[in-house]
Amino acid sequence: MASPPMQPFSMDPVPATKVELTVSCRNILDMDTFSKSDPICVMYTQAMGSTAYKEFGRSEVIMNNLNPNFVKKFVVDYFFEERQGLKFELYDVDCKSHDLKKHDFLGSAECTMGEIMGSSGCKLKKPLKGPKKNSGTIIIKGEEMSACKDLLMIELKGENLDKKDFFGKSDPFLVFYRCNEDGSFTICHKTEVIKNTLNPRWKPFNIMVRALCNADYDRTIKVECYDWNRDGGHDLIGEFQTQTRELTRGPCNTNVYPVIHKEKQKKKKKYANSGLVSVVACKVEPQYSFLDYIRGGSELSFTVAVDFTASNGDPRQTSSLHFMNPYQPNSYLRAIWAVGEVIQDYDTDKLFPALGFGARIPPNMGVSHEFFMNGHPTDPFCVGIEGVVAAYQKALATVQLYGPTLFAPIINHVARFAHAKQDGSEYFILLIITDGCICDMDSTKEAIVQAAKLPMSIIIVGVGKEDFSKMEELDGDEVRVSSRGQLAERDIVQFVPFRDFESSEDNRVLSQARLAKEVLAEVPEQFTSFMKKKGIKPRPPPSPSLASTQSFRY
Repeated sequence: MASPPMQPFSMDPVPATKVELTVSCRNILDMDTFSKSDPICVMYTQAMGSTAYKEFGRSEVIMNNLNPNFVKKFVVDYFFEERQGLKFELYDVDCKSHDLKKHDFLGSAECTMGEIMGSSGCKLKKPLKGPKKNSGTIIIKGEEMSACKDLLMIELKGENLDKKDFFGKSDPFLVFYRCNEDGSFTICHKTEVIKNTLNPRWKPFNIMVRALCNADYDRTIKVECYDWNRDGGHDLIGEFQTQTRELTRGPCNTNVYPVIHKEKQKKKKKYANSGLVSVVACKVEPQYSFLDYIRGGSELSFTVAVDFTASNGDPRQTSSLHFMNPYQPNSYLRAIWAVGEVIQDYDTDKLFPALGFGARIPPNMGVSHEFFMNGHPTDPFCVGIEGVVAAYQKALATVQLYGPTLFAPIINHVARFAHAKQDGSEYFILLIITDGCICDMDSTKEAIVQAAKLPMSIIIVGVGKEDFSKMEELDGDEVRVSSRGQLAERDIVQFVPFRDFESSEDNRVLSQARLAKEVLAEVPEQFTSFMKKKGIKPRPPPSPSLASTQSFRY
């Protein structure tokens, strides 16, 4: 099969910088009968030259609040020379559905990045256009982000905080604000609520230094302490101010802060404070990006594994998932192209192992769950994605589809090579393409738990119309995979059903691009989480003459 046609080369504009957008709203509509609205903000962007909007991201949901200050930021590439259209929509969340149509629309506002950054203090206020004439106001604050990659890890505790609850003590939580250049404050973090105590100890949390103070270690940080109330009307216990540089000193006398309620201080002459908040632990660590490691010579080693079980159907029949239509590549081929074309750019030698499972293979026609698709007895490597496609086509012509569907042998096969390469030089990505009828769930979970300790990620693409609920169970986004009481150290599995990226309206190149984006989105974070856990720092970029062109070998 020929490679999809290359797109014409174009020089994409380089963003002038990254801008962090903070959103807050005032006097939004109250859509709930017995409480206040539970707002969420959805941001949309326009592609250059387009009038259509595409969803960019969503804020957190804030319960029972008509004047929300959203903590989650929208980080956007800022192009001075472009008109960057933005739209913000507010919804009252009524259920857990991701579908916005199932929530109450509160209002929307459109603007451009230029409007935000050109406003006084880079703060833009606009009325929300909603179901009623006065639907509230949205406030969008923009700030250029520092390139600082330092991460602050901090733990705090409170002592003798004011009692705010009539039938109990207090339910305290902290809210952090960074000071802007114009003297205003922007919310940047909330701790969890500790119920019914005057002496809370909050969980340690991580925050990027650029988010806390935009990398200015001497910039003022304001911290407010509240007593949580179910109706959203939280009671202020008090506040204090500090700086990042001071926090990094850790536990000491200067990091014990009196919590001051200014109104109480004015009224009571003998008022001292409303309790104390002190630093239990604090340290700063540099954070390295995926590209830092790639520049240092780390490579992605890509392995393809294809399901050749009989549940896919006879390849000679048009109903088969393996049917080779001369006019339209099947789902297996499209998944190989979509993921492989992206990953191959990060592998120097472009040699990829291509494995199959669940078939009877020549010459003895015994069932194998980890055979080489190219038919070679010892060398599974294929040259480029074109070679992988050729090996897949050869295997279809020579093997007999059989079963059962076992994932564990394939996962353990790649894990053996990952186990030998834990120095940061290689990271292994296994793409499993399957119709989803898995028969070794317990063994697969055990294999995933062990693989999570290694430099390895697993991408599962489900093809066909099978019930993929078992596959969803392997994707640890909601519940981390576990086996025999042991949780996987990292979430290394990403599952997507291919049918989500097929429609009569999509062209093949576009749907493949969407699939690749979805399944590869988590790889950089999975990659860096392994490196961080192992304490591996990026190597200095290698000299071109010394750069390794070796990948793992059988």
